[in-house]
Amino acid sequence: MAARGGMPGEFAAIARYFRPLATHPGSYGLRDDLAWLAPRAGRRLVYKTDAIVVGVHTFRDDPPDLVARKALRVNLSDLAAKGARPLGYLLALVLPAETKAAWLARFAAGLGADQKEFGIPLLGGDLTRTPGPPTISITAIGEAPAGRPLLRGGARRGDLVFVSGTIGDAALGLLALKGRLPRLAARHRRFLAGRYLLPEPRLALGRAIAPLAHAAMDVSDGLVADLGHICAASGCGAEIDLTAVPASPAAQQAGERHTLARLTGGDDYELLFAAPLSAEAGLRAAARKTGVPVARIGRIVPGAGVRVLGPEGGEVPIRTGGWQHF
Repeated sequence: MAARGGMPGEFAAIARYFRPLATHPGSYGLRDDLAWLAPRAGRRLVYKTDAIVVGVHTFRDDPPDLVARKALRVNLSDLAAKGARPLGYLLALVLPAETKAAWLARFAAGLGADQKEFGIPLLGGDLTRTPGPPTISITAIGEAPAGRPLLRGGARRGDLVFVSGTIGDAALGLLALKGRLPRLAARHRRFLAGRYLLPEPRLALGRAIAPLAHAAMDVSDGLVADLGHICAASGCGAEIDLTAVPASPAAQQAGERHTLARLTGGDDYELLFAAPLSAEAGLRAAARKTGVPVARIGRIVPGAGVRVLGPEGGEVPIRTGGWQHF
């Protein structure tokens, strides 16, 4: 028995909060210690693991349902960048001993809400204790066509560079949450904060562009850094037209002084991809069909690294391309 308000024991907590989320028959209702699943004919499995540490990737006082949803969505964003359809996920939940049952209930409710939205069930995982902050590690499993995989390393010289949505909102949202955009209208601060707190994985768009793109990933570490990852894996360079990088009305209102933060701040979870000119019409059609805008922002060039070109064509100096954990 747990103390009043305290978390129940490990197996009682799993049964109460997480067994209702394990709807896939291969999870066996979390009564076994692993899950079984197989891709459909002509499909391959795609795996992705990302971890969220409360106080590092979130604020310490963020609501637990919001933490859960962000932890799941950042993994779904990686599946989107590979054109994969979600099948299920594994959850490793590491909690302090003083965690309350109410926290766990809200966390599970957040997962349940996003499971319904994205059609992805819990398959299994682990629940254990730590003297440190809550840590959530999710392994998302998807399936993609068994043909050519969509990787970072497929960009070719002459390809065009595209992004979905708008870039830099999450970085500005973090600034807003820290009180560093006080002159910005309240509605813009709320919008930007929402983009940081709850990313939107572009799953439908990812599946639509996968047959057309040569290389893709999501923007998690920063636009310049992540395009640099594509260039390094592909053995090429890239140029970005600064004026072509799409900005939301809220980001535009924040002003030009935050331009570098927009390019390097990360956490947008938009899709970044390289594709030939011949694919552009198809990409535009995919954008219209899925309701997610796509913008051409640059091109793949010989050489290495990423150059950002300003309105007059000169190079904009970038000290660091984006986020690194170490």
